[in-house]
Amino acid sequence: MNEILELFLGLILGAIAMYWVFSLFRKKRNKELTEHQSTVLLDKIKSVCKLITVEGDFAEIYRYENTKESFLSLVSSKKKALIVINAKVHIGFDLKKLRMHADNEKKKIVLTNFPEPEILSISPDLQFYDIKNGFFNVFTPSDLTSLNVEAKKHIEEKIPASGLMDTANREALEAVLLIENIVQTIGWKLDYSALELSDHKKKRLLDI
Repeated sequence: MNEILELFLGLILGAIAMYWVFSLFRKKRNKELTEHQSTVLLDKIKSVCKLITVEGDFAEIYRYENTKESFLSLVSSKKKALIVINAKVHIGFDLKKLRMHADNEKKKIVLTNFPEPEILSISPDLQFYDIKNGFFNVFTPSDLTSLNVEAKKHIEEKIPASGLMDTANREALEAVLLIENIVQTIGWKLDYSALELSDHKKKRLLDI
């Protein structure tokens, strides 16, 4: 009788021990799988979320005048030209400023910062019309460099009223939704509640 009881207790203890080992192994495996999922997911988001760019074309007429004085300011000479500026502008985001981390326990990706749009490049093409040189104040090759700088500054001043920044912000919100869709493919959630969105941005997010 005692041998049967000992055998029965041994079977129970063995079963308990095996269940404990199996549970520990499964818990460890699930943890490793979750951590692997979050790493792959973050890498996938970074690879898909390439630099978002909005392109705009500008055509502006710019009147250039330069006056040079000589002989103790007694004589002045003016050169002037009518310049047509055709410029291509790129607005985008520095995604190095994108901040997110994985919450493995709650299976969610927390997005804490999305960068503001910024001017990435301005490429002006200048065409000169109605060029008039002064008697001792003429256009030189070095003027092209300075005029390119002035043209970029002129176009940069026109960008705020062009609507390109608003378009870039819409692209940013679409990017957040793209990240959310990627996260949901493996049953995770995206938490972007930490992002500071203005009422205007929130309305656009709801309208997309």
